[in-house]
Amino acid sequence: MKKGNKTVLLFDLDGTLLDSAPDLAAAINEMLISLSLKVFSQEVIRGWVGNGAKTLVERALSHSINNKSENRKFSEAEINNALAVFLTYYQQKLCVESVLYNGVKKTLLALKKQGYRLAIITNKPTIFIAPIIASYNLTDLFELQLGGDSLKERKPHPLPLLHACKVLNVSTDECIMIGDSKNDILAAKAANMQSIGLTYGYNYGEDINTHKPDWCLDTFPELIPLLDKVFS
Repeated sequence: MKKGNKTVLLFDLDGTLLDSAPDLAAAINEMLISLSLKVFSQEVIRGWVGNGAKTLVERALSHSINNKSENRKFSEAEINNALAVFLTYYQQKLCVESVLYNGVKKTLLALKKQGYRLAIITNKPTIFIAPIIASYNLTDLFELQLGGDSLKERKPHPLPLLHACKVLNVSTDECIMIGDSKNDILAAKAANMQSIGLTYGYNYGEDINTHKPDWCLDTFPELIPLLDKVFS
């Protein structure tokens, strides 16, 4: 059985539960090709993931300009058009090459069995969350799924975390935010909630430790011994 005062675990999705970079990169490059712009390797695009679809598209567009001396800027209309193209391609590639990180499903099942309540808080568009977690047979594990467009603010704003607490009828003291990005850690701090940083995700190439999560782990399965040790 679960021990201690922590009852709810809030998880990021991309870079935390799921390595979605291969499919995101494929969709981004399809978008760039359709716009006759420069394409990039998967490793480069990995560094742009983590702050929602529109930001990912903006980063791709800004890096795709061949002649930097032109100081070219894309209008909001151009960005929104590119975003629509990207979302269309990504919907076709949701779970083609994306994979759960090692030990994620087994660990989530064990946490659920121990009595923890699980939720997803991601900056990914909400429309993609349900089909992704369903494809890995994870739907029944999560009581709540919040995307980057579910509310008027997204991480690193604390609103999604506070909203989750309200919906689940728990205090911030009863929750832990778990993610690979500084947005997860900053949102948790702003919500006065403890956090666990994961080193294996994206985080724009930055060391997650620099944002001072309460704990930091190198692999997902380390969650169980950490929770058992700290909250026993």
